[in-house]
Parts: sequence; C-alpha cells; structure tokens
Amino acid sequence: MKILTIIPARSGSKGVPGKNIKLLGGKPLIYYTIEYAKNAGMNNIVVSTDSEEIASIAKNLNAEVPFLRAKSLASDTTPTIDVIIDLLEQMKLNNYNFDLVCLLQPTVPFRNRILLQNCIEKYEKCKLDSLISVRQVPTHINPHWTFEETDNQLLRISTGEKKIITRRQDLPISYYRDGAVYLTAIDVIMQSKSLYGDRLGYFENKDEEYVNIDTLDDWEKAEKMVLNFK
Repeated sequence: MKILTIIPARSGSKGVPGKNIKLLGGKPLIYYTIEYAKNAGMNNIVVSTDSEEIASIAKNLNAEVPFLRAKSLASDTTPTIDVIIDLLEQMKLNNYNFDLVCLLQPTVPFRNRILLQNCIEKYEKCKLDSLISVRQVPTHINPHWTFEETDNQLLRISTGEKKIITRRQDLPISYYRDGAVYLTAIDVIMQSKSLYGDRLGYFENKDEEYVNIDTLDDWEKAEKMVLNFK
C-alpha cells in the first residue's frame, strides 16, 4: 500500500495570524507535523500551500511542494477536501500512483510517536475505506445530554430521543474527531468527494497532552506544552 501524506498549510489565518509559520518553541508550527511524518516513516510527504515562504520552509525540511496552491483554494471557507482533490489531480499528471491519503494538519503539532502507525495498522487490519483519530466526548457535553432549539424556541435533545437519559452510566460512549490523523483511500476521495468512506473506522487517541490550534488561547496552551515536547 503506497501512502501519500498531505500537509495543508495556507498562508492566511484569522484566529492566529500567520499560524503555520509562527514560531512555536523557536520553530515554525509546520515543522512539527513534517518532522512527525518523517519520524513515522512516511516517504511521500507533500505540503499544499499558496505561500512561497511556507514552501521554502517545507522544502528545507525535505518535504515536497510540487506546486503552489491557487489562491482560490486558500480562503477561510475552502473545504480541505477540495484542496486534496486538486492536489491529487495535479499530481496524477506527473504519473504519481498512490492508494491512500494520510492527512496531517499542522494545527495539531504534538502527536504520540506511534499514533500514526497504530492508525495505519487498524486501517489495514479492518479493511476500512477511511479512518480518523478520535477522543471521547466528555460526559457533560455528550450529545445525548445536549439540546437544539426548535422553531418555536423550545429545546429538544440533539440526538432525537423523546426522553433524556438520566444516568451518566447509561450514556453511550461518543467520540469527536481530534484532527490528528485522517486516512482515506484515494478511490473514496475521488469518487465520493469526501474524506469519509462507508467503512469509516477510528483510533481512539488517549494522550492527555493535546491541542488543536485555532485560537490565540490554543496557541498559549501549545507554548506551555512545547516545553515538555520531545
């Protein structure tokens, strides 16, 4: 199975300006994800960016930047799947041949060193279309204990039940995607235009140290975490 690792890193960011090249522990944010991919044994690491500066940093870290992403695919509202499809279509012209996309987002700089290999092993063992790393939803925001507003400004249980589950012990375990690892078969991406196939698996990430940088508060958390990062 030939894996293409894609690291998307556009130049703009509203929550943390210049996020992908902002220095964290003295290194650009994107450094951590590129180095993680290399240390995890990924041989085909491609950075998708619209920035010459990010491209230069990536190349200096021995990642590939086959072309600069079009500005039309580098806005706040651009879906990641559109970026991936554009990259795959462009690379196909150069006769690349891969089976699986591994998406690693720079906004999750700290990952367990064996997380990716564990995800790949489960993907292969379970014969999945796609796999995401997840974490358990804390009890107090379990979807069975959350509510949506109705048209007449009342509340209904988000999961659709008529009666709420009263005991914490009876709540089904729920997960949220943590953004650390996405694995998807290229056939699924190109045919369904999605990162999520019919056979969507998961790997539960239980690391206590975790941050997905979207805001300045997240960045401050990452600055504290990097002191202990090895």
